Amino acid sequence: MFGTGTTKPRLGIDLAGGTSITLTAKSTDPKAITKSNMDIATGIIERRVNGMGVSEAEVQTQGDNTIIVNIPKGGNQQNAADQVGTTAKLFFRPVLAVAPSGVTAPAPTGTPSAAATGTPGATPPAATTGTPSPGASATKQGRPESEALAAEGASPTAAATGASTAPTAPATGAPSAAATPPSAADLSAAMTQGTVPPELSAAFAALDCSKPEVRTAQTGPDDKAVVACSQKPENGYYEKLALGPVAVKGSDVSKAQPTLDTQTGAGWQVQLQFNGNGTDDFTKVTGQLATQAPPNNQFAIVLDNQVVSHPEVKNAIPGGSAVITGRFTQAEAQDLSNVLGYGALPLEFVKSDITTVSPALGSDQLKAGLVAGAIGMLLVVAYSLVYYRGLGLVSIAGLLVSAALTYSIMSLLGNAIGFALNLPAVCGAIVAIGITADSFIVYFERIRDEVREGAPLRPAVQRAWPRARRTILVSDFVSFLCAAVLYVVSVGKVQGFAFTLGLTTALDVVVIFLFTKPLITLLARRKFFLNGHPWSGLDPKRLGARPPLRSSRRRNPSSAAVKEA
Repeated sequence: MFGTGTTKPRLGIDLAGGTSITLTAKSTDPKAITKSNMDIATGIIERRVNGMGVSEAEVQTQGDNTIIVNIPKGGNQQNAADQVGTTAKLFFRPVLAVAPSGVTAPAPTGTPSAAATGTPGATPPAATTGTPSPGASATKQGRPESEALAAEGASPTAAATGASTAPTAPATGAPSAAATPPSAADLSAAMTQGTVPPELSAAFAALDCSKPEVRTAQTGPDDKAVVACSQKPENGYYEKLALGPVAVKGSDVSKAQPTLDTQTGAGWQVQLQFNGNGTDDFTKVTGQLATQAPPNNQFAIVLDNQVVSHPEVKNAIPGGSAVITGRFTQAEAQDLSNVLGYGALPLEFVKSDITTVSPALGSDQLKAGLVAGAIGMLLVVAYSLVYYRGLGLVSIAGLLVSAALTYSIMSLLGNAIGFALNLPAVCGAIVAIGITADSFIVYFERIRDEVREGAPLRPAVQRAWPRARRTILVSDFVSFLCAAVLYVVSVGKVQGFAFTLGLTTALDVVVIFLFTKPLITLLARRKFFLNGHPWSGLDPKRLGARPPLRSSRRRNPSSAAVKEA
């Protein structure tokens, strides 16, 4: 334990504080809620939460349609809790049009680009380098850096490094700095890029992404064009987008991870790998998008009606491997890779319950459990000393050894298998005090029975062991079997109780065989116990031994021979 530096058990939600979220599966097809889909969803949610750096999170199924997610305090608890609730399927859709939504500020000063004048299908000007002006289309409606989707290993494009892809150009009706600021609706219409399909015109115009309930609304069918909202505001407003039908499913992403590109200076980026079906679809769609003008060369990554990102595609991307660049921070690259790698859930889930335990309440519950354990230990110690006297010291030493083993193994299992000590697990440890003490009592009473029959102490210790050993093993087997069955059939925190009970029962066998029996064998050679001192707990007189009967048998060998015959 000290060699690994793991000196404390990992505490569960109810002791350390944190958030417990109950997710209930729902589907229009009841047959879709199967054990297989629930197991897949559990694995995806667990990887998604752990990808946020919350390695202590617990994700497990409960019943037929429920998943329990326990997120301990600290780290990215709130961010992880938000991602747990983002349980819709992940899709890649081509971008048809982009416009700001919920704009409250005047239009940016400067000369807007041709793409920003609202003329659908305007021909983009030639690319150039340099610092983008406030109205340049390279800012993508206020985005300080443009995101780009390129083949893995390709050098970042101008858009990926923040360079302008279009010079400023005069446009008809350019607003004057002294003009009256336009309304939000007028400004949104003026800054629309791309062409909105006729069937989406009304929905696109009415979409207000500044409202939370609108941003979380469900999208339309996979094979239809839809409208959606961006996930984060840019310069004070969200973006609304018109998107084409689903081109690539998120389930076709086999791997996504953040990497730091130090060779080209692109900084943090996200690497993507697709499976067989995804590779074919991705190659075909990126080839089509690369020939389009902005914003129709963008590929939207949509999760739960929120556009996580919509990078530009400069060239066709074959081979099923790609990178998304855009001067991400490490946290942004990690979040995007989590969404891409773990976003394709086979079912939809709703948060049916959210429980938050404060660290203060958890601390109080831990103290209460420790106090209960201390009271139980003191009662056993008092009983052992009063009833068994000197032998009681053996039981106390055995309890201390068992406690040390239990504590160290629990500490190691926290890192090894993610075991978290919760309040029911503490209860299991308290019950184990009685189980361990019971094994001592069985052995002690067998020894005292032999002493009552007149046997000397050293032979009594050896004769009592086979009978006591059999009884102890049967008793511990029954306790361990109960703990194993309870662990298998139970869910949630009850498993913590069962696990601790089974662990301490197994340790009881170790302690009684490797510590208690050898220690009593050594003590039987000491005069204090060998001569039956009144405070040893093995005084023949106090036990009602029958030495005269034993002596007469020894003095009359003929009667002993007759008995043997």
